[in-house]
Amino acid sequence: MNRYLLSLIVPPVAVCRYGCAGCCAAPIAVFWLAGMASLAYGYLGGPLELAGISWYTVSLGGLLWAIASVWAMITVHNVNSEQCQSKSSTLCGKISPKLDETDPLDEVRKAH
Repeated sequence: MNRYLLSLIVPPVAVCRYGCAGCCAAPIAVFWLAGMASLAYGYLGGPLELAGISWYTVSLGGLLWAIASVWAMITVHNVNSEQCQSKSSTLCGKISPKLDETDPLDEVRKAH
């Protein structure tokens, strides 16, 4: 499946598969899930318990889904470009400990 199509349909999965999952997969998932819940809630009447569809709530859900999709597309695009693959990128690069730093878990084991 195309990266951008997956970003449009299921943004958190696209970021986990093709992007920097540690950077922003969780906030994208929150926006996407809130959008899905708002869409479903809007179809059931929304907060005013209308007999029909609450179009304001459905619009909110669509907006949240669109924000998650655009955010995922930007993340996937930045990973494809040289931005996240360069050594100077602090956003997507792995943080390696310095040689003089001790392992925090070793400190905990010594304390017990």
